[in-house]
Amino acid sequence: MGPDVHRRSPLAMAALALLCYEPLHPYRMQQLLKQWGKGDVVNVGQRATLYKVIERLDREGLIAVREVLREGQRPERVVYEITAEGRRVVVEWVRAMVASPAPDFPEFPAGMSFVMLLGPDDALAQLECRRADLQAELDRQTEGLRGAVGVPRVALLDSEYQWAVTGTELRWVEGVVDDLRSGRLTWSEDQLRAAARAGEETAGEDAG
Repeated sequence: MGPDVHRRSPLAMAALALLCYEPLHPYRMQQLLKQWGKGDVVNVGQRATLYKVIERLDREGLIAVREVLREGQRPERVVYEITAEGRRVVVEWVRAMVASPAPDFPEFPAGMSFVMLLGPDDALAQLECRRADLQAELDRQTEGLRGAVGVPRVALLDSEYQWAVTGTELRWVEGVVDDLRSGRLTWSEDQLRAAARAGEETAGEDAG
C-alpha cells in the first residue's frame, strides 16, 4: 500500500507509536495512554473504538499479531507488533501532524458564530459557566505539569500545548465576559435585522 491510502487519526497514530517500543495488546495500550495523560489529546475513553482502530491497522498491514495470550478462564488477549510499513507510516503521520495545521471544526467557535441567538444576558450566563470550567481545567493541567517530576520535557510537550491553549481561551472568554457585563458588547434582534438588510443592499449594489 502507498502512503496515501492509510487513514490518519490521533488514536491510530498513538497505537502505532506505542507499538514502536514494544508489542502490546489493546487493553494495555489503553492503560498506558491513560497513565501517561494522553487522554487529553487522544480519545481513549471507548475501548471498542480502540479495537476497531487496531483491526483496521492490522488489515492494512501496519501491525501484525505477535501472539495470543490465554490465562486460565480469562478472555484471550491478542498481542500486536508494528510492521516495517507501520513504522514508516507513523513517522510520516507525526511529521504531517507537527508541521502543518489541519482544518478543524470544534463546537465552541461554531456556537459562538451564532451566539446572537441567545441574547446578551443569556450569552453572558453561558460564558461565565465556560469561564469557570476553563479555570478548573487550567488548574488541573497546571497541577499535572507540576507533578510530572522527572519526566523528560519532550514527553510533556502535548500537555504544555494543552495548558497554553486552555489559558489563552480562558483569557479571551474573560475579555468577552467583561465586555458583556459593561455593555461594550451588546446586540438586539432589530440591530441584527438592520445589519442584514444593509448587507443585502450592499451586495445588490455590487452586483449591479
